[in-house]
Amino acid sequence: MSYWRFVLFFILIIINTSSFVVAQKREYADSTQQKSLTQQRDITDVFRKSNSIAFYQKTDSVFKQSLGPFNSLFLYPGYALVTSFQAVFTGNISFYTDTLRRRKISSLLVNSLYTANKQWIEIANSNIWTKHNRFNLLGDWRFYRFPSYTFGLGSNTSLTKSSKIDYSYVRLYEVAMTKIARNIYAGLGYNLDYHYNITEVQNDSITGINGMDENGFKTKTFSSGITLNMQYDNRLNANNPQRGSYANIQFRDNLKVTGSDNNWTSLVIDLRHYIPFPKHSGNIIAIWSYEWLTLTGIPPYLDLPCTGWDTYNNTGRGYIEGRFRGTNLIYLETEYRFHITHNGLLGGVVFINSSTLSQPDTQQFGKINLGSGFGLRVKINKQSNTNFVIDFGFGTEGSRGFSFNLNEVF
Repeated sequence: MSYWRFVLFFILIIINTSSFVVAQKREYADSTQQKSLTQQRDITDVFRKSNSIAFYQKTDSVFKQSLGPFNSLFLYPGYALVTSFQAVFTGNISFYTDTLRRRKISSLLVNSLYTANKQWIEIANSNIWTKHNRFNLLGDWRFYRFPSYTFGLGSNTSLTKSSKIDYSYVRLYEVAMTKIARNIYAGLGYNLDYHYNITEVQNDSITGINGMDENGFKTKTFSSGITLNMQYDNRLNANNPQRGSYANIQFRDNLKVTGSDNNWTSLVIDLRHYIPFPKHSGNIIAIWSYEWLTLTGIPPYLDLPCTGWDTYNNTGRGYIEGRFRGTNLIYLETEYRFHITHNGLLGGVVFINSSTLSQPDTQQFGKINLGSGFGLRVKINKQSNTNFVIDFGFGTEGSRGFSFNLNEVF
């Protein structure tokens, strides 16, 4: 019960402080940020200068009321714990659907990866705001061909006790929400998770109650559910929030009548808060709380809450994707974002996170696993405030590795 009181208190603090204190300071902060846009530099400016091309100011979204699109496309070699070396194409297309001053930026983020582990990953995430911010449309579409590892259930699992798995995966998530009050939205959605061609090379140390075989191994699973969604969001730019708060609550009801293999329900609570520190410096303290809870029933193994499988695959930096899995997940992360160069081209971050999951035998939360690290930010597009993100994280048992993103982690 203390956990739920904490969640309720956190939401109330966000809504009350952000609606009044932040709103009172918004006009000054936005004006300062807009005036400084022409003084900022991104990677395109650097390219022009290095090629002796005369500087010219790109279409200014503030002074000329450009609706965009503002494109950030990137092809690069990368590395991650779950993929090993990878070839990545990533793109962010940001745009406005309104010329109002308090408009919110819409974005489409796509990622296409092929890896040294013979994994094929296609992801498209969308966050669309309609005119006057009346509706918010959210999408998360994916296809995976994904040989990888699983480590069993709970917080007390070990890196040395893993099982090889292989599967294909289709995800189709869509949510439509309408404005019911200032910065508050509610609506319905649909979530589909389809895993097929599932194979497992068993490891006797984690099978049974701690592995995929607890409820009988299946070569395919299907989860289909209607979602109820409520959101508070007073950020103007979700690509790289400079201040404000975000709270999203999603209740998902998977039923056999909608195609699910079995009935189960879940709840996801996603809370974020951004504090300028020092004031007017452009540096940010960012706080993220993410809870993924199973309320009733038993989800398929690969649909259980786990680190690294949130909307943008960002929980659990410092650990391999899917490192911790269980019936319930509580996650907390804090990050400090700071400028390295005055013109905004380069920035840095330091972060620390913690996660705990329920144990398979008692359903009580196990030990807390910590992660930490640092990162570099390179401005790709100053008009949409899009950064290319390079992070290096550390975890327990010697876990460590790089992660890459286009847009901030949260």
